[in-house]
This record gives sequence, structure tokens and C-alpha cells, in this order.
Amino acid sequence: MANWPGDSAVFPFCMPLIKKFEGFRGTPYLDSAGIPTIGYGTILYPNGKSVAMTDKPVTDDEATGFLAYQMGLKSKAIAPMLQKAASLHQAAAMLSLTYNIGTSAFQSSSVLRRFNLGDIPGAADAFLMWDKATVDGQRVVIDGLHNRRVAERTIFLTADA
Repeated sequence: MANWPGDSAVFPFCMPLIKKFEGFRGTPYLDSAGIPTIGYGTILYPNGKSVAMTDKPVTDDEATGFLAYQMGLKSKAIAPMLQKAASLHQAAAMLSLTYNIGTSAFQSSSVLRRFNLGDIPGAADAFLMWDKATVDGQRVVIDGLHNRRVAERTIFLTADA
């Protein structure tokens, strides 16, 4: 974890970004992939139970707790993948991407591969590859995903103070 700046430093940069793009929904809903989801994109509760459409509503505080838990799991998973030291902004952007696409997709991503090669501009541009979803059997750019990837890319390229 020597290349990861630490959750307590990264989370304040990352959580607002995830909250903005995930949005809060207190009652269960089906996400764009048809997966039962609640809060800020939570599909799995901290107790390991999957979200179900019949689950009781959650408060914003509960949803924030679920988000923090999942961010912690994902940061622990991706930190060992980094072969170079990440800045706070780089780590926050990569964690936001991982929260959205999943750990295994991040592990095989051009973002990670280029980052580990030291190609920071290339890694930043690779965020933009993750702006598509399958709609009616076709891969299409989704405006919300594109906007999120542009924001993540911008944060990734932002120098730490």
C-alpha cells in the first residue's frame, strides 16, 4: 500500500465526486444494468447481503456509511495494483472509476496499465474509454458516464496542493 496515499486522505476528494454522479435514492431501484441498488450506488450491504427491491428505505447517513464501506473495500483492492505512487487526486479519480466499473474491470483497464507505465496523460485519456454502455445490443456513449469520466480525468490531472 506504499503507493496509495491512504483512505483518510483520498476519501474527502473522492466521496463528493461519487455522490454527485451516483445520486442519492433512499428506496431500492434498478440501475442501468438491472441490478437492485440503493443509496449512492450500493448493490451490496456491508453485511454481504445484496440489495433487494423489497428492502426498506435508507437515510442519507446510512447510504453514506454504505458508500464509505465500499470505498474502503475498493481502495484495499486497487492499492496493491499500483506500481507507482499515486497523488491524492490520481487516487481519488481511480477510486471513483473503480467504484463505478468494478475492481476486475479496473485491474484490466488502460487507466491502470498506463498509470503503472508512468504515462500520466495516457492514463488520464483512458478514463474517457469508460463512457459507454450497451443499449439495445449496441455500445453507445452515455451522457452521464461521459460527464463522470471527464470529471474523473480532470481530477486525475489536478496537482495536489
